[in-house]
Amino acid sequence: MRKIDKIIVHCSATREGQDIDAATIDDWHKDRGWAGIGYHYVVKIDGTIEYGRMVDKVGAHCKGQNTGSIGVCYIGGCDEDMQPKDTRTSAQKTSLFQLLLFLKKMHKEATIYGHRDFSTKACPSFDATREYKNI
Repeated sequence: MRKIDKIIVHCSATREGQDIDAATIDDWHKDRGWAGIGYHYVVKIDGTIEYGRMVDKVGAHCKGQNTGSIGVCYIGGCDEDMQPKDTRTSAQKTSLFQLLLFLKKMHKEATIYGHRDFSTKACPSFDATREYKNI
């Protein structure tokens, strides 16, 4: 198993209410020439958690941070005008919290971050580092 020291939260940068899944993101990432979906987990609008890339494989979700990290993506993150907005549904918030709790139990040394902590992007459209600092 890879040594994991970061769990990085992302959004799919899709419009609020646009219901997509891990298979759709997989297609998008393959269209970019990647081997497949770059995230390890995807949290759908209804709170369903889907697998993306297998956790034992290095992700493709945060430039310069992929080697020791797990990428978690929730669907949404933009308003109707494609501006950053925290669009997480109640179900997504619950599932994301539970998933992060589980991942922290599996990888006790890992710190939870938002993609924006390593990029100029607004992703995940909320301050994940602050919100999840006590997990």
